[in-house]
Amino acid sequence: MKEKFEIIKKWLKNAAKEVYYFVSSGIFLRNFGGVVATITLFLILAFWWINCYTKHGESLHIHDYVGMDLDEAIEKAGASSFEIVINDSTFIPGQKANMILTQNPKPQSQVKKNRKIYVSVTKKIAELVELPNLRGGNDDFDNFRKKCERKYVQVKKSKEVFSNKLEPETILEVIYEGENITNKLADGFDVRKGDTVYCVVTKRGGGSVPVPELVCKQYEEASFLIGNFNLNIGSIVKDNTVTDEGTAYVWRQVPRYSPAGKMRVGEQIDIYLTQNKPQDCSGQGVNIEADGLEEQE
Repeated sequence: MKEKFEIIKKWLKNAAKEVYYFVSSGIFLRNFGGVVATITLFLILAFWWINCYTKHGESLHIHDYVGMDLDEAIEKAGASSFEIVINDSTFIPGQKANMILTQNPKPQSQVKKNRKIYVSVTKKIAELVELPNLRGGNDDFDNFRKKCERKYVQVKKSKEVFSNKLEPETILEVIYEGENITNKLADGFDVRKGDTVYCVVTKRGGGSVPVPELVCKQYEEASFLIGNFNLNIGSIVKDNTVTDEGTAYVWRQVPRYSPAGKMRVGEQIDIYLTQNKPQDCSGQGVNIEADGLEEQE
């Protein structure tokens, strides 16, 4: 065993000498130095190329262009070697055209020179948007108003009408630019962003009021009286003589007038019109014949 240990020890000693002689030889040192120099040169060149490609150390902070006029932003960006590019535009009521709304990259982002900055701006001409229809609960004024306002369309009440049959705030009519468009909503009706539509809505009434005396009064006066009594106009039946509704005369009303008659607030009165004033205007709520006219049902 001792002899084997001595042999191994002697072998290790000789191996160590061989390794020492090898690494200390001129050939090894020259080759090793060449490898180190090659690796060092490669790293220097790699860092230099990366520095040139990314322009490391030459990055800039992007200015905040939001809220700025487009021309002003283009001029300011150009001074910093940036380019403004419009990628979206939208109309916002009350906002001046060509105002920057958003930008990408965001303000204060650090980027290299010659970077493009994508912005969205306000538009001068309003887009058309489709109004909601009145189906599925949209006839509730508050729901209709909220949906319209999300499309930048304003909704206001033009008139409140008493009704004890419908829920309060139920939309009866939608008016746009003086036109009743209620029946057009189901097929889709477009308005401009920023426009205003008006609604006739219901409200609840309580108690009762006398039945107004309308026979022999012209339509405009009768309509005024009905409103003053907190009642509503129901059906308007015209005979073939009517050429001007406003100046036509009421020759019949339903329900008929009587001194003791009462109606609930918000109820409707049907009126029948003829163009010429009836001959017999001494009584109310009676069958009247005028110029050959017979009572119509």
